[in-house]
Amino acid sequence: MIKANDPALHSWIEVDPKSDFPIQNLPFGIFRSATKDPRVGVAIGDYVLDLYAVAQHNLFELIDMDPNVFHRPYLNDFIALGKPIWRAVRNRVSILLRNDNDEISGNSDLINECLVKMSEVQMLMPVKVCNYTDFYSSIEHATNVGTMFRDPKNALLPNWKHIPIGYHGRASSIVVSGTDIRRPNGQTKAADAEAPTFGPTRLLDFELEVAFITGRETKLGESITPNEADDYIFGLVLFNDWSARDIQTWEYVPLGPFLAKSFASSISPWVVTLDALKPFRVKGPVQDPRPLPYLQFNGDHNYDINLEVLIQPEDGQENSICRSNYKYMYWNMNQQLAHQSSNGCNIQVGDMYASGTISGAAKDSFGSMLELTWRGTQPLTLSDGSQRRFIEDYDTVIMRGFGKRDGIRIGFGEVRGKVLPAL
Repeated sequence: MIKANDPALHSWIEVDPKSDFPIQNLPFGIFRSATKDPRVGVAIGDYVLDLYAVAQHNLFELIDMDPNVFHRPYLNDFIALGKPIWRAVRNRVSILLRNDNDEISGNSDLINECLVKMSEVQMLMPVKVCNYTDFYSSIEHATNVGTMFRDPKNALLPNWKHIPIGYHGRASSIVVSGTDIRRPNGQTKAADAEAPTFGPTRLLDFELEVAFITGRETKLGESITPNEADDYIFGLVLFNDWSARDIQTWEYVPLGPFLAKSFASSISPWVVTLDALKPFRVKGPVQDPRPLPYLQFNGDHNYDINLEVLIQPEDGQENSICRSNYKYMYWNMNQQLAHQSSNGCNIQVGDMYASGTISGAAKDSFGSMLELTWRGTQPLTLSDGSQRRFIEDYDTVIMRGFGKRDGIRIGFGEVRGKVLPAL
């Protein structure tokens, strides 16, 4: 058992039972405040623990690392130190925050120096994303899309159950939660039109996803097996893959997603470590036919993480429109990483790999407006009486996620983005 995961632990910092950030979580992020420049922090309840300030008091002195690694604008340098260091730091932070430890709690000046209220900080991009891959790994989502756009009797393409489908996306347009999203312009073609036109997308959508971040490099030509993948994965974030469906429909043949996806993707700011999520491992769906040997694995590599999507109109209330779960994924993250590297593609620290839209079997678990409204033919009615076929200007899309076991809730916080009109 990982010591920091012990459900019996309690912190000297008061943590609401409904908080995503109990002492058993301790996710990493990058923050700044009115008095602190960008640096590494850990979430605990309604506070951020400033790891650089903690390090200045030699409270990490038994861990073999340069404490200046916490005074960086991204987590990449810390992540590059490797899993033994990630685990040692998280375990040490857990000790410092326990209710039976007074190394910080016994010193009011140190508390004021090291703890900052979340309401007083700005969360920044947690990592410098080197490369970004988006997968297509929910069988329910793939079946829904295939049913809508191809043949309901043969919704899945012939390769889908043999290979984790994915594409390389745009790393530079991944933004942190709270960043406004501009409705993209693009080329579309109406079904009854002779020629395409250029203008704002009319079918703006979200995609409910979870992304993992790699923390270990491989050399060009090397590959990773599914059973080795845990040593390469630092942690996970919530991921909103914004999509322009009408642009996508016109452009995706023959090479797949391009401008319909590259205008923006939003992520949650706190990276929840793979260690913290270990209690939520579960078996995934039965894979039939059996994958090729390089995709076979031992143990459980799906995760029981509850996911929710909400739409909030401007000056309106939040409306929950989807409840799904990460455990539904047909292809798990270990298989995704193994497949990514199987041709010798080199993996880098800070790479981001999104799951693809996460949909369940029930309609209210569909992870996109495309599915929830069935291509706009079955609009959703919000609490203010307005209807949505797709996302409208000034709507805010919010995603939240958490796992709960043994009375302990491990959450991600949220990722939100407000849509602004096209320029």
